[in-house]
Amino acid sequence: MERVEKFLKEAGTYFLATVDGDQPRVRPFGTIHNFEGKLYIQTGKSKDVAKQIAADPKVEICAFKDGVWVRIACRLVEDDRREARVSMLDAYPDLKAMYDPDDGNTVVYYLADATATFSSFTAPPEVVTF
Repeated sequence: MERVEKFLKEAGTYFLATVDGDQPRVRPFGTIHNFEGKLYIQTGKSKDVAKQIAADPKVEICAFKDGVWVRIACRLVEDDRREARVSMLDAYPDLKAMYDPDDGNTVVYYLADATATFSSFTAPPEVVTF
């Protein structure tokens, strides 16, 4: 899991794919945070992405850097504890201009049942589960 976290942080931006009815939706994300031994992401409850996750929590994350990419198939689980929201916002202080742990909009999810596959054109794939 630490390798996945490090890769996503170094990539800076990753892409999160959700399902919206019968249409896939992909958008850039930048938050990845280790809290209590789980990897977390953050968004706003008012956004379409949060509504799509609520309807179908199975997602895929993809990031690319230095000729290597990772694809993470997982299920996102909402953590509605205030301390989880605070920890995320403390890790990404720039988000505090848009989000507050008590605003009723900030939502954090942890990655569950995750399978991360690291790939490149020059080496066989490596699989990490967590």
